[in-house]
Amino acid sequence: IRYRKIPFLLPLSTAYVELSRNTPLLVQLFFLYFGLPKAGIHISGETCAAVGLTFLGGSYMAEALRSGIESVPVSQYESAAALGLTEHQIFRFVLLPQAFTVSLPPLCANVLFLIKETSVFSVCAVPDLMYIAKDLIGLYYKTDETLWMLVISYLIILLPISAGASLLERRLHHGSYRDTDPV
Repeated sequence: IRYRKIPFLLPLSTAYVELSRNTPLLVQLFFLYFGLPKAGIHISGETCAAVGLTFLGGSYMAEALRSGIESVPVSQYESAAALGLTEHQIFRFVLLPQAFTVSLPPLCANVLFLIKETSVFSVCAVPDLMYIAKDLIGLYYKTDETLWMLVISYLIILLPISAGASLLERRLHHGSYRDTDPV
């Protein structure tokens, strides 16, 4: 929507992205979990967590893809149009593959960021890793051991995703049009 600059939807999408990216997830979760019931809308903690993370993640992902699409040279679009491709074909076969290659690093970084943001879910009574660690510290008073286990748990979750993303980036970048000599 922001790439095509659709007049009616542009202000709405801009407002969504700006609101989502400029407010902390914790504030968004407080609004969903404690504010909406004041308006008569009751949702469970799990639903609140999912909606909050989707609201935040959607804007970051949309901006990463938009910047990737805008990074594709106009000459690529013009060449595809000169070959007689339709708008849909140009987007699907020319723009999107190149944009995805450029957008992959921020997309992967956003996935890692969103997984780390789950540590604030305990505000809406969703038992996440941080919530469990806090309970274990309260039960056994073993703060150092519990916090080390928390760090190790996040590393076990995040390192394979990070390594897989790096591998995928290298494979996609290897065949990228940017690697070819323009002469």
